[in-house]
This record gives sequence, structure tokens and C-alpha cells, in this order.
Amino acid sequence: MTLKTPTHTAPSRKPIYRSLYFQVLVGVMLGIVVGHFWPAQGAALKPLGDAFVRLVKMMIAPIVFCTIALGIANMNDMKQVGKTMAKAMGLFYALTLIALLTGLAAVMLIQPGVGMNVNPALLDAGVAAKYMKSGAPSGFVEFLLHIIPHTFFGAFAEGEVLPVLFLAILVGFGLARTGADGKAAHTAIESFSHVLFNVFGFLMKLAPLAAFGAMSFTVGKYGIKSISSLGLLIGTFYTACILFVVIVLGTLAKLHGFSLYKLLRYFREELLVVLGTSSTEPVLPRMLMKLEKLGCRKSVSGLVLPLGYSFNLDGTAIYLTLASVFIAQACNIHLEITQILAMLAVMLLSSKGAAGVTGSGFVALVATLTVMPEIPVAGVALIVGIDRFMSEARALTSLVSNAVASVVVSLWEGACDRTTLQRELTQGFDGTVAAPAEAAVPHNVALHAAG
Repeated sequence: MTLKTPTHTAPSRKPIYRSLYFQVLVGVMLGIVVGHFWPAQGAALKPLGDAFVRLVKMMIAPIVFCTIALGIANMNDMKQVGKTMAKAMGLFYALTLIALLTGLAAVMLIQPGVGMNVNPALLDAGVAAKYMKSGAPSGFVEFLLHIIPHTFFGAFAEGEVLPVLFLAILVGFGLARTGADGKAAHTAIESFSHVLFNVFGFLMKLAPLAAFGAMSFTVGKYGIKSISSLGLLIGTFYTACILFVVIVLGTLAKLHGFSLYKLLRYFREELLVVLGTSSTEPVLPRMLMKLEKLGCRKSVSGLVLPLGYSFNLDGTAIYLTLASVFIAQACNIHLEITQILAMLAVMLLSSKGAAGVTGSGFVALVATLTVMPEIPVAGVALIVGIDRFMSEARALTSLVSNAVASVVVSLWEGACDRTTLQRELTQGFDGTVAAPAEAAVPHNVALHAAG
């Protein structure tokens, strides 16, 4: 009698055409084609991208609230929340300073504005005035007050991340201190979060259509030819962003024992959605789910990532120094070292709190130049036409930075299982999907539903 060796069949892989990654990529490419050959029709497709961003944005506030409130409620040491936030903020400011210096170094070395000889008196000041009205709160005190919502439900009505984050922390502390009496509220929030993630998974099926509409609008409205007039500036900015991601973030990842390349591969679908929509907000819930699947504890990654959306916008930081010095170069304005240092100090503040949506970097630039008399605010008229082409790089750089920072802070706090991290990154790199952990079944179901 012979014993047959059991055969193990490899898990079936989903056809590539059913993956969100492939569908969004097709949407982006079709958008470029439609926008280029039929610009009028392409520009008219803008509502597709706008509708998707608004649909997802309405889900962000309750998802962030549930994720953070539950994560903090399950923590054993409440003092750990403050320590985690302090470490995250320290890392955010260090990365922001490096990003500002990266943009400054790139524009100083390549000098894309030299030789343009623009007369500041002839620039249209109305462009800057339009964005001054929609700027972020001015001053540190006003910014802190802005975090506190007017009412409990007002935080959800506004849809801004920081007030919801503040409210979630308070509720999380309340759930932890209430004990058994708060079990019903804890169960209700947890059940509601499962519903939200499943709804979000359904909405993400619309991402390819949104990427198609947004890219059609960008190319149709501004045209690929518009890149040529300020191509050196765009090239300088993209070069600075790539160098920051590869050298700075790559080194940070390597020092903490994981591969940046594999992490980018793991989040490739989210990166493509951001590329298509020029906004990081639509992928926030998916980022939270995938970070948990990587082995990062929800109580830490769920706190660090939303915080980074307002305090770790490194793509915007690179853009601020590069665009400001470009305007000075174009207008033949020489900046002294003291003026540059003052500019960096201002940008460390103005780069914080900007929302991760399309155009927020341009608003931050206007807000920065209003307090810098050396550089004319009207100079933003030089780059407003190509800002949309730079918005993608800003959003992608900020998203990658926040993904790396979330993993790093989780490792610092001992809140990330290195074995799970390496396994998920490796399997994600190979194109296979790991079996979901029991505790994360609802989230992983949502991930599969999302594509």
C-alpha cells in the first residue's frame, strides 16, 4: 500500500483586468488620450473626478473617528497616546525641514527662473487675491482654535480631519475610562465601522472612472503643450520629489528594516488613485486598512496617518521653497541668506494644516508669500497655469512620506509585528495576497471588495 503525497494547489490569482491597479491605470491613460485629442469634451468630464472625491470625502470623517476612537479605547496605557503623538510630530517636522531644503537646493542648482526677466508690475494680482480668501487659518493660535469644532456633530459636518481626530481622541479616552458601562457604545462604534468600510469598498469601484474624468479635465483644460513653456520648472520639481522619496524616505525605511520599493509596490493602487485625482483624501481609509494588514497596530497607525495628512505634507513643502525662489529668480530678485532662513521658518508653519486636496499647495504658497515682502504675491500668476501638473507630484510625495512615517512610528512604539510586515511586503511584491488575520477580517473583506 502506497501513501499518496498530498498536493498543494497554489491560490488562484485574480485576473489582472479585475484589479483596481489595472483599472485605474487604464482610466488614467484613456483620460490623457481623450483630453489631448478632444480637449473640450475632456474638460467637460471634470465632474466625474469631483464627484468621486466628494463621495469618498463624506466617508473619511466617520471612518477616521471610528478607527481612532476604537484604537485608543483598546490601549492599555493612555499615556502612550501623548508619547506617540510627540514622536510623530518630531518626525513630521524633521521630514518637512528636509523637504524644504530639498526644494531649495533643487531650484538653486537648476535655476529654472533665471533669464525670464519678468516685470512684477505687469503681473496679474487678481490671481493671488482669489486664493487669499480660501487660505488656511493665519497664526498658530487661530490654527489651534480651528481644531476644536463648534459642536460635536459640527466636526463631521465640516469634514476636516483634525477636528475629527481631536474628537475621536476624546471619545477614545472616554470609552477606555468608562469600562463595562461603555461596552454597548464600543460595540456600536465597532459595528458601524464595519458598515463604513464595506460602503467605502463599494465606492472605490468608481476610482477608475474618477481617474479618467480628472485626467481628461487636466489635459483637456491646460493641454500637454502648456508644460513646454515652464517645462524646466516642472522637471525641477519632479526631480526634487523623486530625490526626496528615493534618498530620504528610502534611507529612513532601510534604517528601520523594510524596503521602500516593496512598500510602494504594496500601495500601488492607492498611488495610482492619487495620480489620477491629484488628491490624497480618497485613499485615506484604504491606507488605514492596509497599514493594519501590514501588522501596524490600529491605535498607532490610525493616529499617525490622519495626523500626517495635516502635518506631514512633504510634497507641499518641496513645492513652497521651489516655487517661491522660482518667482524670485523670474523677477530678478536676489534673496539674502537671512531672507531665505526667514522664508524657511515661515514655511515650516504655513506647510502645516493644509488639506490633502487638489490646489491646497497653491493656497499655502499664496499664504506664505503674503508675509514675505521680498517676493511679489502676484508672481503666483506665473505658475497658476501649470499648478495642476505639479499637484500630482505634491500629493504622491506626501502620501509616500506618510506611509513610511506611519510604519516607522509604529516600529518605534513596538506596535508593528516585523514578521507580518516582511511577509505582507514580500507577498505583495510577488503579487500574491496573504490570508487575512482573524482580527482584521471585516477590514480585509472591505479591501477585497475595493478591488
